[in-house]
Amino acid sequence: MATFRIKRYNPEKQPESYYEEFQLDIKPGMTLLDCMNEIKWTLDGSLTYRMSCRSAICGSCAVKANGHSLLACQRQGAHLVKDDETIVLEPLGNMKPIKDLAVDFKPFWDKVDKVNPYLQPDKKAPKEERKQSPDQFRLIDDSSTCIMCGACYSDCNMLEVDDNFLGPAALAKAQRFVQDSRDGKTLERVKYLSKPGGIWDCTHCGECVERCPKPAQPFHRIKEIMTVALDQGVTNNNGARHALSFAKLVKSSGSLNENIIPVETVGFFNIKGLFDLLPVGLRMFFKGKNPPILHKSIDDVEDVKRIYMELDE
Repeated sequence: MATFRIKRYNPEKQPESYYEEFQLDIKPGMTLLDCMNEIKWTLDGSLTYRMSCRSAICGSCAVKANGHSLLACQRQGAHLVKDDETIVLEPLGNMKPIKDLAVDFKPFWDKVDKVNPYLQPDKKAPKEERKQSPDQFRLIDDSSTCIMCGACYSDCNMLEVDDNFLGPAALAKAQRFVQDSRDGKTLERVKYLSKPGGIWDCTHCGECVERCPKPAQPFHRIKEIMTVALDQGVTNNNGARHALSFAKLVKSSGSLNENIIPVETVGFFNIKGLFDLLPVGLRMFFKGKNPPILHKSIDDVEDVKRIYMELDE
């Protein structure tokens, strides 16, 4: 017997959300979605959520359970019971609830639309199909498994503070076309994705990988777009300059010089950007937080530099 503490919301009855508890005997083999259905069918028919295939294919039943997003049909109910014999269910994060556990996906789909999620070949359609080798397909294999469930979007830390960020799902979808051998707009795509709100605004927290129920793993796809952007010479932005400065310093000295990285990130000739750094630099100086001008050498520093040299070769 477990207690399901479910976050309820019905704007037609009251403006604020609230939690309601239900007692349910979780039988062996019941998924979380089975438990939700049992509550709806036997305890409260007004409980609202999305579901469809019940086979972890459609992505409809994504919810938050015990603070993290998941597919309700993919997880065993008994495995989610906490020590206090409760399971807390909430709507997905970073989206507005419509009713109970159902949320408004419009912002999610709007951001997917922004990355032009369709092939744009540079040649007219051939008489036969456009073929790919196994190696070419492997570049987009993982991202093609995304089922657009919104689990990664829900738990993305960057979206919590910046709604302008495209989000992990849209960027994973973008990688599927950036690295598709049949697409002819690679340069245009990475230029757009390198703008504010794109790939370089990812905070590298990896939460999207933890929550993704499929092999799509959005963070890894974002890193792949970054690599393509650098290879294509799309470096006139803070994110690319920061990555290049980071790599250059470690390669040359085996360590980071945090006095140099901020300056190289904004650009030596970016007067406004340099002036914007000044207040932060002064606060760090007066609080004794500035890194030393001459860094202390670390052990095995030559091995660190050797790794970079071998990668270059």
